[in-house]
Amino acid sequence: MPAGLPVFEFAFPGPLRDKLVAAVLDGTKTATTALLQDYEIDDEPLPVVGARAAVVDSAGRRVAVIELTEVRISRLGDVDVEHARDEGEGDDSVAAWRAGHERYWHGTDYRGWLGIPDFTVNDDTPVVLQRFRLVAAL
Repeated sequence: MPAGLPVFEFAFPGPLRDKLVAAVLDGTKTATTALLQDYEIDDEPLPVVGARAAVVDSAGRRVAVIELTEVRISRLGDVDVEHARDEGEGDDSVAAWRAGHERYWHGTDYRGWLGIPDFTVNDDTPVVLQRFRLVAAL
């Protein structure tokens, strides 16, 4: 495993991250969504197609390598059902996908990290939609 690969974290450590990492490892999760503001807050560049990263589990162990195959910015209200399904969380509609993501973004972990206790998203919130392929399970 090349030590120089950046780390890719799905959600915060805990049951949700473990579920998402398992879906990456079994091939059902091939897409993910982040809020554009997260990159701005962390002063990180946007991801680029072809970039590889090490997926970490809740214990911080590197468990997989993924490669980005698509990156695009969209309005939250424009996310389509194909992207929602490819996130591998069992959502068969955009409404179900969005409800789950709003629970995350409106949850105490995210709002606490952000430092805004009443933060909410809406249709115009910019999101970064990413598709990836599993290069290796470690």
